[in-house]
Formats: sequence, structure tokens, C-alpha cells
Amino acid sequence: MTEATTIRVSKKTAETLENIREKLKAESLDETIQLLVKQQRKTILESAYGVARGKIKPYTEEDRGEDRN
Repeated sequence: MTEATTIRVSKKTAETLENIREKLKAESLDETIQLLVKQQRKTILESAYGVARGKIKPYTEEDRGEDRN
């Protein structure tokens, strides 16, 4: 970590972060927050693809549905 800043949170939030840090086996609260942000980004991206994610095949020329002869 090159630069640091202070973020004011309630004691309850600090305790919650500490509990999450222990469960994630993170080395610091900073790492814990980074992991939570990464997890949230992944969740948002996965939801953006919808239910067909992984089921849609790439577009091919045969999909055009027209006769080019």
C-alpha cells in the first residue's frame, strides 16, 4: 500500500469488517474492502449478462438466414 487515508466508520461497521476479514483470511481491513469491492463488481457483471450467459453461441455466417448465391 503506497498511500493511506482515514475513513470514519461506526464501531459496529469496524467490527463487522474485522469479522469479515477473519472469515476471508485477509491480512488487513484494506485487503478486506478490496475483496468485497471485487466480489460486488463480479456480481454486478454477472447479473448484466442475464440468464442466457454461457448458453449463447457466437454468431456465424449460417445464422444470417439469407441466400447469398
